[in-house]
Amino acid sequence: MRALPEKGAANAALLRLLAKRLDLPRSTIRIARGASARYKAIEIAGDPKILTQRLRPLMPEPAGREAEAGAK
Repeated sequence: MRALPEKGAANAALLRLLAKRLDLPRSTIRIARGASARYKAIEIAGDPKILTQRLRPLMPEPAGREAEAGAK
C-alpha cells in the first residue's frame, strides 16, 4: 500500500493499515508526533496486554536475540 504524503493521504493510509493488521477500530490509533515527518510516533488506545500480543508479530527480533538463537 502506497500513498503520497499529499494532504495527509500517506498518514491516513498508515493508520488504516495499522488498524487492519492489529484488528482494531481506526479511531483507537493516531499519529502522536511526526505527522509531516518520515518517522512517526503512533499512539494506540486499548488494553496493553492485548496490544502487546497483537504488536509482537509485527516487531523485528532484537539483534542480540538473533545471534543467541543461532548459537544454540
